Amino acid sequence: MPISVTLGARTWLERLWSGIADRGRPYADVPGIARPPLVRAELLARSLLSERGEASGAAVARELLAVLHDLNPEDRAAFRQFLAGAFLPDEDALRAAARAYLDEPSAARAMTLFEKAEPPRQEVLRRMNMAPGGTAALVQLRRELLGELKKQPELKPLDADLHHLFTSWFNRGFLELRRIDWDTPAAILEKLIDYEAVHEIMGWDDLRRRLAPDRRCFAYLHRALPGEPLIFVEVALVRGLASAIQPLLAPPEGSSPDADTAIFYSISNCQDGLRGISFGNFLIKQVVEELKGELPQIRTFATLSPVPGFRRWLKRRLDRSADVLLPEEEAAILALHPPAEGEERPGAAALLDSLADGEWWADAATDAALRKPLMRLAAEYLTRPNTGMGNIDPVARFHLGNGARLERINWRGNTAPRGMAESFGIMVNYLYDPDSIEANHEAFTRSGAVARSASVDALLALPAVAAPKPRGGYLPRLLGGTTEGSDKPAA
Repeated sequence: MPISVTLGARTWLERLWSGIADRGRPYADVPGIARPPLVRAELLARSLLSERGEASGAAVARELLAVLHDLNPEDRAAFRQFLAGAFLPDEDALRAAARAYLDEPSAARAMTLFEKAEPPRQEVLRRMNMAPGGTAALVQLRRELLGELKKQPELKPLDADLHHLFTSWFNRGFLELRRIDWDTPAAILEKLIDYEAVHEIMGWDDLRRRLAPDRRCFAYLHRALPGEPLIFVEVALVRGLASAIQPLLAPPEGSSPDADTAIFYSISNCQDGLRGISFGNFLIKQVVEELKGELPQIRTFATLSPVPGFRRWLKRRLDRSADVLLPEEEAAILALHPPAEGEERPGAAALLDSLADGEWWADAATDAALRKPLMRLAAEYLTRPNTGMGNIDPVARFHLGNGARLERINWRGNTAPRGMAESFGIMVNYLYDPDSIEANHEAFTRSGAVARSASVDALLALPAVAAPKPRGGYLPRLLGGTTEGSDKPAA
């Protein structure tokens, strides 16, 4: 189904709900417009719970969204506080249900306890979603909310309710995968330029390059947010593993060899209000299936990923300890800046931080001195066990948690300022091998073990880690992997 059909279906739904709301307005309890806007919004929210008819409820919900749209920022903040603090479960009814369950545990009493524990606020949000544009309004409300949580923790119950509802409303079964190409409506193409979060799209010519015949772009859309991608992935079709991003983004030079590898080089979440709702793992796996069907010669699926936390982590380590660098590494770095007579020699940590500014990588001596220690330390950073406490690189956590293998660490993979600032330009290939993806995922989530290649082990100067034994299961079959015990490559 083309995107235009999706947009048309949404327009039809809006007309339907608008008609229902129009017919329901005479029956709805809508406060008069003479009241202050914030007071009116609060009264409309309370009125939503008292409406029993579908048409009258849609009329109140539409009126509430119209009022919210026109509130000034201060009143919108106050309304969020109102939603978070009001509509709490009935304390007496909840206590009685809890006591009844403890006295006689049963499925029926557990269900009663569950019903009494759910805050009426969730029903208010569900009914707000009945209005045309209700989903978009609630996603925007959560986007504003997330920016206030640290300073206003009292908003957390509202955030928890929105997250709970979005998890259901944006379930994978409701998402539509769409290939984005140059024939996609311009309104959506503009969104890709705006939302690209990894490698900035420098205008329409750059976007055209990323949608060229040797490229692919796929996005998830949702019928309730017409024309708004939720997440998109950019793919380069190349021969062999790509080791640097600049060549992938550059204009093509003549004809390219037959591709055998799909490189996922950018994944961008588009809706801040849907933060914490997982789309990326489904997206990668579904795109793999799409590419395998379209291009059976593509047999390797990997990423070219940033390492956004590496430089920050290394600075903390160097600040805490003088034993981070091996003696020969420290000597090579110190030799780059011999002190003048009478000058105090800077420590390796300070020297490393000062050297890694500007285009240091263009100087052969500096490049050679920094390559070995930084590659070794990057391998150490990326292979630390996952303890579940957030101490692993966020991009690594995403791909390793999906069952990918840390395949290769690339020196000078991204020489753009952002790449240098985050990771000294280091980038990583994570390999999605259908035969081991499930075993890798289980090992990572259960024990924190990081699946990695022999080349990564060589950087660590450690014994190679035996690859997890593949086992038959749903995920290998989903990605076209072999069954347990087979040594044939995936199709």
